[in-house]
Amino acid sequence: MSRYKLFAKYVFPSVLAFALSGVYTIVDGYFVGQSMGDTGLSAINIAFPIVSLIQCSGTGIGMGGAVLWAVKRETESPESAGKYVRATLLLLLLASAASTTGLFFLTGPVLRLFGAQGKIFVFGKEYLDVIVLGAAFQIFATGIVPIIRNNGSSFFALVVMVSGFLTNILLDYVFVWVLDMGTQGAAIATIIGQLVTTLEAFIYLLCRSLPIRGSLSEFGRIAAHICKVGIAPFGLTLSPMVSLMLINRFAMMNGGEAAVACYACIAYALTIVQMLMQGVGDGSQPLMSRYYGEGNGAQMAQTRKIAYIAAIGLSVVCNFLLFFTRGSLGELFGASKSTGILVAEVLPIFLVGLVFYAFSRITTSSFYATEKNLFSYLCVYSEPFLLLILLLALPAFLGQTGVWWSVVLSQILTAFLALALRTAEDRNR
Repeated sequence: MSRYKLFAKYVFPSVLAFALSGVYTIVDGYFVGQSMGDTGLSAINIAFPIVSLIQCSGTGIGMGGAVLWAVKRETESPESAGKYVRATLLLLLLASAASTTGLFFLTGPVLRLFGAQGKIFVFGKEYLDVIVLGAAFQIFATGIVPIIRNNGSSFFALVVMVSGFLTNILLDYVFVWVLDMGTQGAAIATIIGQLVTTLEAFIYLLCRSLPIRGSLSEFGRIAAHICKVGIAPFGLTLSPMVSLMLINRFAMMNGGEAAVACYACIAYALTIVQMLMQGVGDGSQPLMSRYYGEGNGAQMAQTRKIAYIAAIGLSVVCNFLLFFTRGSLGELFGASKSTGILVAEVLPIFLVGLVFYAFSRITTSSFYATEKNLFSYLCVYSEPFLLLILLLALPAFLGQTGVWWSVVLSQILTAFLALALRTAEDRNR
């Protein structure tokens, strides 16, 4: 099989899966926005960073375990490599318990910290309380899929995500529109959709006889190694939501509820594009990890090059699509006419950063796929840090426009940092 066909075999299903994942994140906003207007849409938007935090913990653990399992299969015995799968599942269980017990009594204070007030606070809390109770399904759903993908079953990983996605859409329609259950109904639909994905993922583990039974000796050392690698994919998935939280806060301060509702529509659209970029990165990760474990640097570099071309190409296509459809985004999510006009005016600012975002995401994925943990940390966590610095500075001179441009400039600066680290790594190798 040629390198391009092999790349497509891994990456194409991953891109589709992450595209659906991006749509997954906006489904609740779509149904709630159409049913409840700007207030409901803003409530979901402000609550979503907590939802993302829960899902990202599963992604970080799952990706860390999957990367190491792929590498260790090339360098160690099957029994020794299998410990990484078993440790990953136990870590997912521990993270589920910690998320539910640690967050359930904090949903209210966290929403107020994010700037939620009045009805936005009430609707956001109704949504989050249900989400936190079902945290285990979200963590296992996002945590097992990377293992499936690293076992060479990218298409099945797509299937389990599609089934959960379709379940969520159907139940959103029933709970939010038919039964008029509002944000609480949207949360229940999300949890049941993730439950479907989790059950199918466990069936896969059992039917394909993956090493889920056996010794858990050295669990502490292996768990620490998994977490060390997983910190980067955790942050990579969480970073857009940290940005969302910061932007919501500063938008509320500088532009009020109208600015928050505007960014909700923009964020939903951009989430899909960002998920496509991550789909290319995470889809190529099993190949890069395998070649890294084999010591095949040339193939690893070639795979990374193809990933850059694919991700940047997708970002350019998405740029054109979003630019020419910007006038209808507000209406799509049930926003008011005035909010829709604001979305059409503001969206082109955000499109400037998409190509830079694509480059950063592929570079970061290549770093954690090959255990370059420090470089991956720098790429991941520099973006929200730079965003915070810019948000503290630019709005003082530019007002709400400064909030919007802070996002783009943080993405551009992060891309230049990623380029510098990539160049340094290539020289060292």
